[in-house]
Amino acid sequence: MLLDFLSAKQREPAECVITIGGEEISRLYPFLVEVRVECSRGQAWTGTLRFESRRDENGVWSVQDDSAIRPWQPIVVSAAFGSTVEEIVRGYVREVYAEYPEDPGATAVSVELQDGSLEMDREHVRKVWGGEAPTTDAAIVAEIIGKYPLSLAPGCGPGLDSLILNQNATDINFLRERAEANGYELILDGGALYFGPLRLEGAAQETILVYAGRDTHCYSFNVRADGHQPDAVAYDAAPETGTAPVQQVVQPDVPLLGTEPADSSASGLSPFVWRLDRPGSVSEAELAARARGRANELSLRVRADGELDGSLYGHVLHVGQPVGVDGVGTTMNGIYYVDAVTHVFSVDGYRQSFTLLRNAYGDNLAAGSSLLAGVL
Repeated sequence: MLLDFLSAKQREPAECVITIGGEEISRLYPFLVEVRVECSRGQAWTGTLRFESRRDENGVWSVQDDSAIRPWQPIVVSAAFGSTVEEIVRGYVREVYAEYPEDPGATAVSVELQDGSLEMDREHVRKVWGGEAPTTDAAIVAEIIGKYPLSLAPGCGPGLDSLILNQNATDINFLRERAEANGYELILDGGALYFGPLRLEGAAQETILVYAGRDTHCYSFNVRADGHQPDAVAYDAAPETGTAPVQQVVQPDVPLLGTEPADSSASGLSPFVWRLDRPGSVSEAELAARARGRANELSLRVRADGELDGSLYGHVLHVGQPVGVDGVGTTMNGIYYVDAVTHVFSVDGYRQSFTLLRNAYGDNLAAGSSLLAGVL
């Protein structure tokens, strides 16, 4: 275990647990200065382990000469809260960078890691999907995932069907293309791949408490609501008769994360509609799916940024899942969707910086889940 931080709260301080090649690197913890892991919905999850390094009387360096510090070693970074361990990221060591400055005492080693998408980006594949008989996105995703030490996360979407597709990309880039075509998310978390729509209706994670007296674990929380964001997406569909295209307007179809929509429908202004360009030769079904996905993303116009004390929060905040927020008023209290989290273990403790999204205002936390916030 590493970085055993003291806390005035009556909770277990968080510790960082790192395994490389299936073995915890306990021998290297004394040299570990900082761990930083960046997780977001739209990109591969990456991280950096920053070590100091020392040379012994035989000229062997403590970190860079350790057999575990090699590219392509499997790596898992977790947070331990007492006897409970929650995974943050798993993947592979991507890069090892050793620094030898003029002062030998300042020698350092950085270990860069990336989630399992790194393995899926090694081979450029040329393949025709559905060549013998049209296939589905669900079948494509299942077959590709079967090539790797990954599983499918619960609740994946079916995607489009009746497909005949040419893959001319690495597996991960092809899956990202298919996610965009369906208006889906593509998230790798805990060794499982999620390929599906926004999961706004899932069970909320532990509520983030702001200005909650002794129960506060959120250092900062800032909210921005962008009013100049479209309420719907339009695209030109092929006409059933004649030659003129027919405009189709697609509204968001995700549930409200609050009690009052954050769109401009009640402003008395003309409808605010964004037009989707047709990306090459795509089917009507794909065009509709792309428009729906874009409309849903644009609806998440309320954006919050902040930072948690990870030890006091007592959990790993997961991307692509809902979370409650309490203590910021009846307008901004409620359920949000986690867009990105940066995890940092250092001498300052365990911090989680986050970005949350929402498509509504109003406190919709379950009855009894809200503490009396603002009492200091």
